[in-house]
Amino acid sequence: MPTALDGELNDGERNLASVTELRTAPVPAARKPSGAKVRMTGQQRREQLLNVGRKLFSEKGFETVTVEEIAAKADVSKPVVYEHFGGKEGLYAVVVDRETNFLLDSISQALAGSRGKGASARELVEQAGLALFDYIDSNPQGFRILVRDSPVTAQTGSFASLMVDIATQVEDVLAAEFKAHGINDKFAPMYSQMLVGMVAFTGQWWLDVRKPKKEEVVAHVVNLAWNGLKHLDPKPTLAPKNKS
Repeated sequence: MPTALDGELNDGERNLASVTELRTAPVPAARKPSGAKVRMTGQQRREQLLNVGRKLFSEKGFETVTVEEIAAKADVSKPVVYEHFGGKEGLYAVVVDRETNFLLDSISQALAGSRGKGASARELVEQAGLALFDYIDSNPQGFRILVRDSPVTAQTGSFASLMVDIATQVEDVLAAEFKAHGINDKFAPMYSQMLVGMVAFTGQWWLDVRKPKKEEVVAHVVNLAWNGLKHLDPKPTLAPKNKS
């Protein structure tokens, strides 16, 4: 038969087991209060600020956007922006450099791929034009930034210098065509500037209207440019003025 001592020991054992269970039970994870900020790595924060800045610069332009506005949109303090970029000038420069490099790489790859397939000169011009319009179509924010005037503090990445870089790639195509048609190829750099300028500013217009389709626009631009190039006068002069 169980004794009173046995009952006391059983109760003690039960109490000890309860205490042991409490001590070894896993501690529930602390809940984050609703609305708490997610801590980002330095790289993640940098990318976030670049995305915020890209959108603001596209919508409002460099001069209008402030560091306070960038910080507010990113939900950080102003010192965080200064820490990563030194100010809005530094952030803007990185945004422009990224867009410039992406566009130049796209055009370079389009030309290289077409050359590898034995494309004609006209097809090369078409591919360069399509690469630009593909960029405009998929990166309207980036193109809006590129066609705006760069701040005085910017040393590289302006729209003008970008057009020069693109024209340099087209120049070789035109020089070969000039030689084939007995035209002095020393004028190829000038004509490449004309051609690229025509395509770029047509793209700027199309960015807002989006009609007709980009393929159709490029076809018309190349039609105008190519048929003009096809019938170039080797030694053009201005038309003589009519004497009254």
